Amino acid sequence: MELKRVVVTGLGALTPLGNDVSSYWDGLVNGVSGAAPITHFDASKFKTQFACEVKGFDPHNHMDRKEARKVDPFVQYAIASTDEAVKDAGLEFDKLDRNRIGVIWGAGIGGLTTFTEEVANFVRGGGIPRFNPFFIPKMLIDIAPGHISMRYGLHGPNFSAVSACASATNAMIDAFNYIRLGKADIVITGGSEATVNEAGIGGFNAMHALSTRNDDPKTASRPFDKDRDGFVSGEGSGAIILESLEHALARGAKIYAEVAGGGMSADAHHITASHPEGLGAKLAMNMAVTDAGLELSDIDYINLHGTSTPVGDISEPKAIIGLFGEHAYKMNLSSTKSMTGHLLGAAGAVEAIASILAVKNDIVPPTINHFTDDPEIDNNLNFTFNKAQKREVNAALSNTFGFGGHNASIIVKKYHS
Repeated sequence: MELKRVVVTGLGALTPLGNDVSSYWDGLVNGVSGAAPITHFDASKFKTQFACEVKGFDPHNHMDRKEARKVDPFVQYAIASTDEAVKDAGLEFDKLDRNRIGVIWGAGIGGLTTFTEEVANFVRGGGIPRFNPFFIPKMLIDIAPGHISMRYGLHGPNFSAVSACASATNAMIDAFNYIRLGKADIVITGGSEATVNEAGIGGFNAMHALSTRNDDPKTASRPFDKDRDGFVSGEGSGAIILESLEHALARGAKIYAEVAGGGMSADAHHITASHPEGLGAKLAMNMAVTDAGLELSDIDYINLHGTSTPVGDISEPKAIIGLFGEHAYKMNLSSTKSMTGHLLGAAGAVEAIASILAVKNDIVPPTINHFTDDPEIDNNLNFTFNKAQKREVNAALSNTFGFGGHNASIIVKKYHS
């Protein structure tokens, strides 16, 4: 069978840099850091006292108070970004076949805020089990696409992808495949996460995964810098409307870019550390390029996983050089996590949006907070340090890698009829 072409027709974002796509992109291009002292809870006794929080978000702009109390923040974030994406795409569901519209969403942890609050209430209550009747449905990862489908009355494929920090990219690849195989006309995809809470910060601190640069939060996320000391926790959501090209053209939709291909692999190496030579990352990227029907030399920009961790930031450049060879030095690379922090299961969505807009606008957002070259990293690679660069971006690849050795890469390219 002939595979259908898949295009991007709508975007929505709720990030530490702004509560819509425009402010998010503006923050990226201008190298703004979203890190600041934690406000969601008293972090004074924690090793890490800062994060990249969503700022000024009011869920009641998207739902009434009763509904807001029934959902975890990660679902509130998902609904907010989806509302923007649906409006941006100009979707009029009454005029469309709702049976052919799905929701495939990503989250790595899900309702951790709800879980933290309910267990704390149980302990404070002397062990008396007075749990909220919405405790379990608020916590479930798959409840986010469920709420989105109910909000718009959508009956197409509906599920969550869970692969730690690769979750949203896996969700997008699934959505891409469902559409090109003809099983759906439109899929709302992306990811959301809300783990800036006691359990999230405390748990990652226990793993020694987070930066503890409490004296200078804004420069704490330092991907590929010699003095990086861990990632900065982020939160938020990204929503992307994927649509078959024929369906988009039939309804006169605007088109941001075309999804070209996706690749997935496993490191089969360690529960948290990436393979030191980036073998799984290399395989995922190669699979994505092959799936897209492109040459390695066609890739102009890679949005890196680049979390600002000592080990991971060494293996990813090795994988890129190992796969792309001399072309690796002709591409722009950057880690937007230097600005947004690490949004965990939502990272792939907000970083795919950055890649889509890089293709659309021919601008590569920077990797900020670079002060000292790391001798273990080939700094002849163009990491787009500290300042955005203008260049023609015909095809961009976005990497996300997760605990458990999950690797996912997706490629977007300029749309040509």
